[in-house]
Amino acid sequence: MTEDIRGTDVPTAVLDEAHVGDIQGALGTIRQHDTERRQTWGARMLVLLAIMGPGLIVMVGDNDAGGVSTYAQAGQNFGLTLLWTLPLLIPVLIVNQEMVVRLGAVTGVGHARLIIERFGKFWGAFSVGDLFILNFLTIATEFIGVSLALEYFGISEYIAVPLAAVCLILMTASGSFRSWERFMYLFVIVNFLVIPLAIFSHPRAGPFLHGLTVPGVKGGFNSTSVLLIIAIVGTTVAPWQLFFQQSNIIDKRITPRWINYERVDTFIGSLVVVFAAAVLMAVPAAAFAHTKVLGNFTNALGVARGFERYVGHGTGAIFAIILLNASIIGAAAVTLSTSYAFGDVFGARHSLHRSWKEAKLFYGTFSGMVLLAAGLILIPGAPLGVITTAVQALAGVLLPSATVFLLLLCNDKDVLGPWVNRTWLNVVATFIVSILLMMSLILMATTLFSRINVTTLSVVLAAVLVVAYIVAGTFFLWARLRHPPQGLPISTEHRDTWRMPALSLLARPKWSRGRLTGMYLLRGYLVVAVILLLVKAVELGTHK
Repeated sequence: MTEDIRGTDVPTAVLDEAHVGDIQGALGTIRQHDTERRQTWGARMLVLLAIMGPGLIVMVGDNDAGGVSTYAQAGQNFGLTLLWTLPLLIPVLIVNQEMVVRLGAVTGVGHARLIIERFGKFWGAFSVGDLFILNFLTIATEFIGVSLALEYFGISEYIAVPLAAVCLILMTASGSFRSWERFMYLFVIVNFLVIPLAIFSHPRAGPFLHGLTVPGVKGGFNSTSVLLIIAIVGTTVAPWQLFFQQSNIIDKRITPRWINYERVDTFIGSLVVVFAAAVLMAVPAAAFAHTKVLGNFTNALGVARGFERYVGHGTGAIFAIILLNASIIGAAAVTLSTSYAFGDVFGARHSLHRSWKEAKLFYGTFSGMVLLAAGLILIPGAPLGVITTAVQALAGVLLPSATVFLLLLCNDKDVLGPWVNRTWLNVVATFIVSILLMMSLILMATTLFSRINVTTLSVVLAAVLVVAYIVAGTFFLWARLRHPPQGLPISTEHRDTWRMPALSLLARPKWSRGRLTGMYLLRGYLVVAVILLLVKAVELGTHK
């Protein structure tokens, strides 16, 4: 039971009783009813260490096998000219995941369950169905990474992939959240092997800074470079992250009182992921400059062998270890996000605090996804590099849809009460969604019309967006003047204790005809975009 801002006792919406109790993090414990105010930086740091995990793990897990491969492809084929995309993704990461932080801590309910309960089964199937398909394909790319990384060391994929699958299952099904999180921290530490990789490859600071700050693409914008840019977006800001972090926050038992600490956790994670991505893009660009492999990316194994040939055996081995590490932590996080979502949808127990016996569906789903994905990539003859890039691009195409549902939930006062989005945050998030849609529109246009001038198309679409912003801003200000926002200020104490009531007590929100039409248009657009993405992937896969 918890007390809402009106002063009445209401049952919370938490679905699994294992999600209530002490916070048992890898680096500390916080008692469930801890109300002490930390006055010193040392005390606050101890709290942060205990709470840290969901934000850092989701971000480092985002630099998975597909991420390592995509960043390396960008560096090998386009040099440093795509580095500028990465700093732009920091605010996208922070804005999206901060909304997820509030949803998880305040509601105690996973993303999948919230969408189904608030918007109905049709839209739930739309959002969660996309997640399941995309996650399964993403998990397959993680095992592609395992296969390629261990092939560098001469280990057969028929040994490497099954072994990795078994290790993943054993690591996750320990029945201890703390043990699982400690495993994840080991992978986070290995992620920093990018530093010695950069030292050995000697990327120059001047061109690196120029690439970070000056937009451009080697060879100009075309359908192939746009596909890769969308893949960079999709691998850095992926839909599974929303589902994973929200559920992992709930599973860690983080409540509104600790939201600010989890925001810091997420911010630190965003800096780590972009730092590693920039290094992984810059290192191949420096190592392969003026060599035969420049512009001829095949897959991540080819990158490792290129390092061995042009820089030294040690760098090839380091890159292979980074790829293996990224594959394991990526597979763990993506698969877990799917298992959490299954538990949400079917109302089953879904917590890492539970044993296999207590949560059979949760761990069974995890194991089944891992084993099926591992088996899929052992099929001989598949174009692994193209599959990896296409999956990341698919994530980029589906991201606007996931962000729209996130925005709707974060503006639902029944769900977040005093924690709903502020106006400026809605403006920023809407801008992000519109840019993502514009990018996927460019991909569609360049797939249909390969000779189209991408620069001209981008300018035209940008002009249309500016006009749309002006019109939307005018209507918003007019509505604000007619109906100014009302409401009493909420005390910090009320915000810290406010939790969403049980979902059964909430009336489902009604959509206006305009919003419903817009959602149907978005759905139809995404279907077309996905089909065209598949066409482009097949074209690249069959290109000789």
